[in-house]
Amino acid sequence: MTTADVTIYGAGVFGLSVGWACIQRGAKVRVIDPAGVASGSSGGLVGALAPHVPELWNDKKEFQFQSLIMSEGFWRGVEDAAGVSTGYARSGRLQPILDEAALDFAKTRAINAVDLWRGQAEWHIVEAADHAPWAPISPTGFLVWDTLSASIHPRRATTALARAIEKKGGEIVGEGPEEGVVLHATGWRGLMELSERLVKVVGNGVKGQAALLALDVRGKPQLFGDGIHLVPHENGTLGVGSTSERFFDDPTRIDQGLDDLLLRAEAAFPFLQGVRVLERWAGVRPRAMTRSPMLGAHPLHEGQFIANGGFKIGFGMAPKVGEVMSDLILEGRDAIPEGFRPEANL
Repeated sequence: MTTADVTIYGAGVFGLSVGWACIQRGAKVRVIDPAGVASGSSGGLVGALAPHVPELWNDKKEFQFQSLIMSEGFWRGVEDAAGVSTGYARSGRLQPILDEAALDFAKTRAINAVDLWRGQAEWHIVEAADHAPWAPISPTGFLVWDTLSASIHPRRATTALARAIEKKGGEIVGEGPEEGVVLHATGWRGLMELSERLVKVVGNGVKGQAALLALDVRGKPQLFGDGIHLVPHENGTLGVGSTSERFFDDPTRIDQGLDDLLLRAEAAFPFLQGVRVLERWAGVRPRAMTRSPMLGAHPLHEGQFIANGGFKIGFGMAPKVGEVMSDLILEGRDAIPEGFRPEANL
């Protein structure tokens, strides 16, 4: 490539998804990341794509809903272009209903989902016994089963995105010239740098630790209980995570926090006892102060843009983030919800 129309700093899921959306519209794209593809939290092990509950609807929840509905087509398109799997599967999610009050809430949400999810996904109440042993412990004997949740293999997905971009003529490099329109998708360190330069906290990093287990339950729905996600992967492994650590010294250090998480996981999901741990992982997720993605005009660099703050929902939001940011960058069309704009964090 001689000249780029779009330069993107950051090869995590947001930067790559925007790059992929731009290149599909004919733009020449250069992605710059000295650390390489998915070197941060986008290279994790879990990959739970889970929705907000269907209640108190707003433009943020609608944005996420649309992104989750788009996800299958988005990731299948990436796979077709790259020739490798992303691990995407819309297999749904099971989670426990802890008491009678929660059961009443679940019934109301099931009704809400009919309207809010518009027949494109469902929220069911089912008996835990019907899903045993692949089910969390539920004191009421009931579970919520939603069909909107999906799973993905984060490393495979980002590898596929990078390969798709390169096969379409884009560049992914450690360094290079800044040309064309510029987007900053630089993760938690980018948020920390922005906070330092603005002399106020607009975002930070939250460390997470996770594990990959040797349990082949491919095709099963993901499980959620006691704040822990269990995500089956198509390669016969199981992602378990994750911790949320606001304070940390080493962003990649694996410690007692993960051991404690695995003990909690065994208590919530007894079938995990004795399952072999294949890999342990730690990384830091970018969290904007509003807990929502930060999308739009960069607050410091005039004429440039930012896409950051995916936090725990980055992969689920990535298809829609790619769409709205490429709309803005290439065509000047702005469809970003007010709560996602950088100024919401300033």
